[in-house]
Amino acid sequence: MSQDRILVIDDESSIRSSLQGILEDETYAVQTVGTGEEGLALLKTRAFGLVLLDIWLPEMNGIDVLRQIRLLDEPPKVVVISGHGTVETAVKATKLGAFDFLEKPLSLDKVVLTVNNALRQRKLEEENVQLRERIKARYHLVGKSAPIRKLREEIRKAAPTNGRVLISGENGTGKELTARLIHQHSRRKDKRFIEINCAAIPDDLIESELFGAVKGHSAHTPKDKRGKLLLADGGTMFLDEIGEMSLKTQAKLVKAIVEQRFEPVGSNETVAFDTRLIAATSKNPKDLIAKGKFREDLFFKLNVIPMPIPPLRERPEDIPLLIHYYLKIYSLEYGKKPKRMHPEARKAFVNYAWPGNVSELMNVIERFVIMVEDEEIGVGHLNLLVETREQEYLPGRPPFPSLQQAARQFERKYVHGTLIRNGWDLARTAAELEIQTDALKDKIKVHRITFLD
Repeated sequence: MSQDRILVIDDESSIRSSLQGILEDETYAVQTVGTGEEGLALLKTRAFGLVLLDIWLPEMNGIDVLRQIRLLDEPPKVVVISGHGTVETAVKATKLGAFDFLEKPLSLDKVVLTVNNALRQRKLEEENVQLRERIKARYHLVGKSAPIRKLREEIRKAAPTNGRVLISGENGTGKELTARLIHQHSRRKDKRFIEINCAAIPDDLIESELFGAVKGHSAHTPKDKRGKLLLADGGTMFLDEIGEMSLKTQAKLVKAIVEQRFEPVGSNETVAFDTRLIAATSKNPKDLIAKGKFREDLFFKLNVIPMPIPPLRERPEDIPLLIHYYLKIYSLEYGKKPKRMHPEARKAFVNYAWPGNVSELMNVIERFVIMVEDEEIGVGHLNLLVETREQEYLPGRPPFPSLQQAARQFERKYVHGTLIRNGWDLARTAAELEIQTDALKDKIKVHRITFLD
């Protein structure tokens, strides 16, 4: 993996040379510049873990440079270097956010100790962020079905490499979880996992979000913005819903992948990066290519390791394991005694089609943990998830605009109630309704009947 990078900003060439030699002997990657302006320009195009900053510099002084560094999206640790009579200024710098200060003449042992401490502190902060993300994401692939065993094996093979991965699957199947598992088991696990949802960012902002932008390029960049591709330098970048990315940004991403460099928006300077790319889509990329919405060359660049995720309905044997796992997780989260599920209620879960996949199941289990006071969840509790529709009959408001809509709503309620009564057994429900199973499936689809109705 990449070394910790240190930037030395000092106008004395002998100091720069001495610090570079000392720190490179400690296996750090070191770059040096003679002015604050040069240092700030370099910080916009390269990620550093630590800056050694001289207080007295020509033109822009160290305090002003420190203030500009602190404005960066992901500022490095800063250790200031003070000469005779500037200790008070160095103390001021620590109040402005500097980690520590070194006095000239520099002591070899003190330099190494301070640098190690600063980088150790930065690593601890990074680990805390990653730990919080780990807890939130619950990195655990639950299931024993053949598709899940196959997915685990694919993750095991792909994780230690730098190969780009394209994850495909319906909404709620666990594409982000899969990406995080790949990162967690990779050689990059100690570095950042940065996510960007291409569907959630407007077309005019996604390019600067990914590649960064220079100050004043647009109304959205009042200061220099470091793109997420650089924030993930040394780690992993997860591009969710890649099919929603604009064609212009797709073209720039292809170029960046080929050259391993890119230009921030509004800049003529190229930035090198070392970031593993994992992309995901809930749509068929080949259909998007045929419609002219997705570049074929980007598809081939990202699809080095294709990783499809099966929908939950294709692995019903995993549902009981998921129920047990998330009952335990949410009981712990809400400080409740762990609940169990009656076999008939569990059968209803297995019979249900789960259009929202694992995400929908998690939502249902969470609601059970919150709403059910009994230790055992039974078939009768399924009715607790049916939303009341008493508001449809409030005074002064007609419940339906037409008789036809009233009939549709009645049919929806009747079908849904029959499904619940039969534990979501489609064959039994269809028989009771005196229709074919395929016709029942059509009604479920037309009326958009879900487990949470």
